[in-house]
Amino acid sequence: MSPAGPDTPGERNGTRRRRAPRMAEIVADALRREILAGRLTEVPRLEDLVAEYDVGPPAAREAMRILETEGLISVRRGNVGGADVHLPTTGRVAYMLSLVLQTTDTDLRDVAAALRELEPLCARLCAERKDRRRTVVPRLRSLVKEQARLLGDVQATLRVVDEFHGALVQGCGNETLIQVVGALEHIWWAGHAEEVYGDEAVAPAEPEVWQAALRAHERIVDAIAAGDPDVARLAREHLQASQDHLAAVDEDRRVSAAAVASAR
Repeated sequence: MSPAGPDTPGERNGTRRRRAPRMAEIVADALRREILAGRLTEVPRLEDLVAEYDVGPPAAREAMRILETEGLISVRRGNVGGADVHLPTTGRVAYMLSLVLQTTDTDLRDVAAALRELEPLCARLCAERKDRRRTVVPRLRSLVKEQARLLGDVQATLRVVDEFHGALVQGCGNETLIQVVGALEHIWWAGHAEEVYGDEAVAPAEPEVWQAALRAHERIVDAIAAGDPDVARLAREHLQASQDHLAAVDEDRRVSAAAVASAR
């Protein structure tokens, strides 16, 4: 019940009145729209914002703080003033998601399970694209070729493997999946798997392990090129194998926002 009592018109109708936005929110919303549309690459100085939006300095300052908290701008202090603009990226999405997952003490196996469901879906969507031989397959084949050339170099191979999985997701053609799965990939690979595999004492040294991963990538690309929906199964089995190794090495690892931040 609201302070106004049960006879408040909005509550009698089963609805709640929306709070009128403050001037700072109105200014922040206007600037946000311009930033996301690519029309604003630098936020003006405080006095210019005050004049342009006809608001007081406190409202303009709060609008800047709102956007800075969202990661869209970095305020320049001192005589220079104004702010630099930062467009949202998958890395920033991954970092925010890692913060949420860390608050719930989510373990890495949870992220792995989500990827085993979603990345194979991306692989299937790649295979369903009519233009896949022109838009998806060439990039994946190029990465597989580079992966073969780099066998034996653990760190370089990790970089290419990361790129392969990223390209697979990017090629699915569904922008929502690209962002969501891309963020999960970033948490898994850049934030954690690279950290673990980067330890020479932990990374598998046997050539057959890396050759098996290469063959799995080759089969996935061949299935996409052929338009074979069974590529989803191939992708899931490949992910399971790589995730099983990481779990055996560090089964209790939790999502860490700090690890993700250091990899951005």
